[in-house]
Amino acid sequence: MVDKGLPIKIRVVNLFKSFAEKEVLHGVNLEVRQGESMVVIGGSGSGKTILIKCIIGLIQPDDGEIYVDGQEISSLSEREMNEVRKKFGMLFQGGALFDSLSVWENVGFGLHQHKKLGDEEIRRMATEKLALLGLRDIEDIMPSELSGGMKKRVSLARAIAMEPEILLYDEPTTGIDPVMADAINELIIRMREQLNMTSIAITHDMTSAYKIADRIAMLYQGKIVEVGSPEEIKSSVNPIVQQFIHGRSEGPIKVL
Repeated sequence: MVDKGLPIKIRVVNLFKSFAEKEVLHGVNLEVRQGESMVVIGGSGSGKTILIKCIIGLIQPDDGEIYVDGQEISSLSEREMNEVRKKFGMLFQGGALFDSLSVWENVGFGLHQHKKLGDEEIRRMATEKLALLGLRDIEDIMPSELSGGMKKRVSLARAIAMEPEILLYDEPTTGIDPVMADAINELIIRMREQLNMTSIAITHDMTSAYKIADRIAMLYQGKIVEVGSPEEIKSSVNPIVQQFIHGRSEGPIKVL
């Protein structure tokens, strides 16, 4: 359980985002404290990925505010936003590895872009991060030679290579078998414990959500409809939450 006295690392205030005629986010409010593992759950198309892309500045919201360490970021220039992004690492759903680069070059890509380091030093740092995730002697392998689970771990190594303060996970257990999914969950927990990172993970995998979360937020029809600990979510009386966590399809539920 995260200490409620810890500072708020990320605050999302009344966030709106639409694409053409479709409103995806409709007044999202969310707070994440320093060192907390927040998991956002919700069905496909509920806006989970759009939310974290707004938080990292890849998508500009239509309205609302996003604060990182007390700084409002949605109105920053691209140059200013690039500085804020240095606080973030992100594990993309598909891994998003560069097929033409070796494993160590993928892991060290951000270091090459943002640090004045030589290849030898970048390779050393990449190897160190890979070892932290149980990956050894694969530095020169190409992504096409890796299994799905190994690609996830290499992508996670890249996400932590810059030693970010905040890690964002987009469906971290999608597309891999249950055994490897549990291994990824364990790695996420270890990243938080060893590196003291604040994290936001989005998922529809409740097994993963219950395991890695300090708190879980339910996103439904563009709004956060409930936030609580895993136990509080399990015992929620909110029918929207119960329908989702038990995987029932009973037709749409109106938000009061």
